[in-house]
Amino acid sequence: MIGPRLAFSMGKYPQKPATLMTHWTVTFQDAPEMTRLRADKLRREAHIAFVRAHPELQIGGALAMRPMQDFPGAIWNVEAESRADVERLILRDPFYVAALRRYTITAWSTTVAAQNV
Repeated sequence: MIGPRLAFSMGKYPQKPATLMTHWTVTFQDAPEMTRLRADKLRREAHIAFVRAHPELQIGGALAMRPMQDFPGAIWNVEAESRADVERLILRDPFYVAALRRYTITAWSTTVAAQNV
């Protein structure tokens, strides 16, 4: 008798399809007026709820060039299938205001993740 792991590796059990996922870094550059938006408690709470509802946004935070500096932007690490998926995420964020926030999206690696494991 063979064990379940060996049976799976020998193809005796159906394999789950793999999805190609890419890691993306999003760097935001903010206009000085973003400070006012960050201070808006309701918008901040909406942004935090948005981040918590999107596990593909793996880590993010304000970006400062030195301690105690006003934040000139932010940075996110996102795992998504495409650049378009990342852009859709950005555009739905309550902290995104096109007139006040520019962004750059950079792909930095690819991994294979099994779905529904």
